[in-house]
Parts: sequence; structure tokens; C-alpha cells
Amino acid sequence: MEPIRVIEGTALPVDRSDVDTDQIIPAEHLKRIERTGFGPFLFAEWRKDPSFVLNDPRYAGATILLAGPNFGCGSSREHAPWAIEDAGFRAVVAPSLADIFRNNCTKIGLLPVELPAEAVRALMDAVLKDPSTRIVVDLEAKQVRAPGLEVSFAIDDFTRRRLLEGLDDIGLTLRHEAEITAYEATRASWLPTA
Repeated sequence: MEPIRVIEGTALPVDRSDVDTDQIIPAEHLKRIERTGFGPFLFAEWRKDPSFVLNDPRYAGATILLAGPNFGCGSSREHAPWAIEDAGFRAVVAPSLADIFRNNCTKIGLLPVELPAEAVRALMDAVLKDPSTRIVVDLEAKQVRAPGLEVSFAIDDFTRRRLLEGLDDIGLTLRHEAEITAYEATRASWLPTA
């Protein structure tokens, strides 16, 4: 997992509420056992509509996904944040995010940010008007900045530290490798090792 400090770039406005994980990555695309390769299937059903925003070349290369309230609801499908990350996004900004989705994002280094609805609306409107609008998501300062907008967001200290240091669950465990090795050396040899 790469450390996150500041994400700066353009944004893709998915101006819809209650987007569930099956809409983010339909079940028919969940056959892979790796965590990669899901990006091409992001919003697969909606992409069949030529007017869907992800098909608009003006938003190509966006690194921030703007969404409506209750984004990521539905199942606990880890593949949803995997698809978003694999498609090149580094942050998801919405008025509210489903708890499990938000948690799954933090485990892979995809920054979930909840902002007041009026702030997300202002960002959506700016990006819809001008797709080249630059947005800064600053995890160090806990702020989102764009032309004419600067708003703070909340994130718990433990998750913030993990993201700043680029530590997934394995990375957190490996920080205690010396203690684990010392403990294992004291275990009786007849005990199981796995």
C-alpha cells in the first residue's frame, strides 16, 4: 500500500445517490482471485450507456471520484474499492459512504472522504461545468480544496496514520516482526507452526 499525503487531480462526478456495490462492480465480474484487473468493469452496466460520465473523454485520468450520498451501500464486496482503485482513483468523496465500503477502502489505500452535502454539490457543479477543475484532497491537513472551496473532513487518528504511512493489515503486523519472532522462539517445538 502506498502512503497517502496529498491527492491532487481532476474528478469524475457520479451524481447519483445510493450507489451499491453491485452497480460499482457487477457480480459477473467477480471471478478473479487477484486484487487487480477489476478496473475495466467499474460501473460495467452503466457504461453501456454512451452518455454515462465515465465514457466522457473529458474525465479521462481523473483520480478523485465524487459521488452522491450513501455510496458503496449493499454487500460487503471488497471488489468495489478494488475496481475503483484499479481504474486509477485514489480518493472517493461523498456526503456519506457505507461503513463496510469505507472500511474496505482504507485497507487498500483508497482514501474515503465524507463532506457536507453542500460541499460535495459545489464540487460536482464545478467539475460538471469544467472537467479540468483541480481538486486537492489533503490527508495531512484533513482538508479538501478546490477553487472557491476549502472544507475540512473528519477521519480517525488510527486510520489516518495507517494511510499516511501506507500500512495495510500485513504492514501493521510486520511492524511487530521482532516481537513475533521472539515469541515464536519460546514456543515448544511440538506445537503446530501453522
